[in-house]
Amino acid sequence: MTQPQVETVSSGADKAKLAVAALLVVAAVAAYYLLGQQDLWIRVVALLLALAAAIGVFFTAEPGKRLIGFSGDSWRELKKVVWPTRKEAMQMTGYVFAFVGVMAVFLWLTDKSLEWVLYDLILGWKR
Repeated sequence: MTQPQVETVSSGADKAKLAVAALLVVAAVAAYYLLGQQDLWIRVVALLLALAAAIGVFFTAEPGKRLIGFSGDSWRELKKVVWPTRKEAMQMTGYVFAFVGVMAVFLWLTDKSLEWVLYDLILGWKR
């Protein structure tokens, strides 16, 4: 049996882009706290701008491009799903509730039967 190949970041440029994206995330958090004396809106804008830059750099790297491709493929597959009608959904929900009710009664009866056998018949404890 062969081991599956693990895909890694292939080029040095992609590694550099991922490193820059990571540094931008760290810089975003650091800027938020370093600007502690500023108004909150300035801190939030600085955080969001740096995070947007990090996301932008990430999506230019190969892993980011693969993520975009995967998202597109997932969206296309989601469009192929045949969703149930309201009537079908309500029927299936009813079946689930009925099954849960039947199982609850069954488990309650089993519990009470075992309790009666163990405590009343075998141990002879009377309540």
